[in-house]
Amino acid sequence: MHKILQESLPGLGLEPAGEVYSELTPSELIEHAIKHKEATLSASGSLNIMTGTFTGRSPRDRYIVRDDTTERSVHWNEINQGVSTEVFDALVVQVKQYLDRSKVLYTRTANVATDSKYGRKIHFVTELAAQDLFIQNMFLSERKVENNRDWTVWVASKLKIDNHKELGLRASNAVILDFTSRKVLIIGTEYTGEIKKSMFSMMNYILPEEHNVLSMHCAANMGKDGDTALFFGLSGTGKTTLSADQDRYLIGDDEHGWSDDGIFNLEGGCYAKCINLRVESEPDIFRAIRFGALTENMLFAPNSRMLDYSNSSVTENIRVSYPIHYIPHVVKDNRSAAPKHIFFLTADAFGVLPPLSRLTVEQAMYYFLNGYTAKVAGTEVGIAEPVATFSACFGQAFLPLHAMRYAEMLRDRLQHDSSSQVWLVNTGWIGGPYGIGRRIPLYHTRAMIRGVMTGALDDEHFVKHPIFDLAMPTACPLVPDTILDPQSLWQNADSYIHKAQELKDLFEENYQKYTP
Repeated sequence: MHKILQESLPGLGLEPAGEVYSELTPSELIEHAIKHKEATLSASGSLNIMTGTFTGRSPRDRYIVRDDTTERSVHWNEINQGVSTEVFDALVVQVKQYLDRSKVLYTRTANVATDSKYGRKIHFVTELAAQDLFIQNMFLSERKVENNRDWTVWVASKLKIDNHKELGLRASNAVILDFTSRKVLIIGTEYTGEIKKSMFSMMNYILPEEHNVLSMHCAANMGKDGDTALFFGLSGTGKTTLSADQDRYLIGDDEHGWSDDGIFNLEGGCYAKCINLRVESEPDIFRAIRFGALTENMLFAPNSRMLDYSNSSVTENIRVSYPIHYIPHVVKDNRSAAPKHIFFLTADAFGVLPPLSRLTVEQAMYYFLNGYTAKVAGTEVGIAEPVATFSACFGQAFLPLHAMRYAEMLRDRLQHDSSSQVWLVNTGWIGGPYGIGRRIPLYHTRAMIRGVMTGALDDEHFVKHPIFDLAMPTACPLVPDTILDPQSLWQNADSYIHKAQELKDLFEENYQKYTP
């Protein structure tokens, strides 16, 4: 066991009275978590935890310290809420007192960004062994970085902020980032995703502001010939599924940077949704749920320790974190050249977007800023018909800067790397809206993406969509021609045009938020 003395915590700013453990191995952390009744062990070997009140992120309780560093750079809105330095300092005192009284703490120094020019060392302090296992899974082991601007993250997941109203906070839980002191406080939530996304939010500020590097919420993989592909998409659009290709090598499943040198991963692990997970459709993820992996909010099948992937009674957001090397085909160093193909994935429940279309640079900016998908009936209370959902840059909740800043950086990258081609892929409905049409088969979507990557569409003819002005291929290997033309699958052409125009109007209305 790596038990350390309290006085050997330089720079962490804590004076703990209890035991402190540093850099424990997965086996040791699992032993601690079970001993302290934080978690249970599943039949597959994963450590399974329940995250209590919060089974997902709480974006309304995320704050950024508003000071001379951030005043003019952060895009202040309902997502990027500001707090004063005085409020943050008061919370630092509360969290310090709480952690100092803890019976046991876990510390770990990790790194974000596989490119050392842009990496940051992060010093984590947590009160739960399972959280430290999550950090070890999701972040990179400590390595050399080309700067000394380290960050500190204090996770006080069981602390409640009793005077939150006095401090101007919405609730007794909060996640606060301070870009001046380079410190993050995570208070009152045991959901581990807050740890991951607070670091992503930090990098979404640092990479563009300090390095002129585009940070991206996307998956990335590479072919055997070194060709890179990026996959953007909101939850339910198929980002993880389509980026996990047996014939390609995974770079990362969620967070990347695009510099002059190419693509690099920001993480050392994967954090995948597991609802209705099956080995037939997701073999790599299914087999990664083994010893060392951390599953969240899953229930066991009756009278067993077998994980029940179909049980969403706790939450639909059941997840697993695991080191990226649990995936068999991974790019060494998690870096690659600039992307040859970029896919914007959307599950269009209106049934009007083409299954595949090629975008110009201007269209790429437009669809990147809109970040569209659709919610369908049954996903939330009160939804009876498809509802358009827009999230700028396919990750609005994690963008401290104005969305146009990231879109302009994407445009500049596309113009600089002229070989990069952007595609819009509808993984949703065809032949009618949700409830009338059908969802496009996954094997057809895979065939279209494979056709793009192999160059099979280079010589194909493209036609313009009558409403969206999108370039649609007229043929693709292993895909019926009728599927490529969304209007031809509707029984009534006028109904299709009406519904397509309805969605186009929603796009235009949302886009106005980002134009002068």
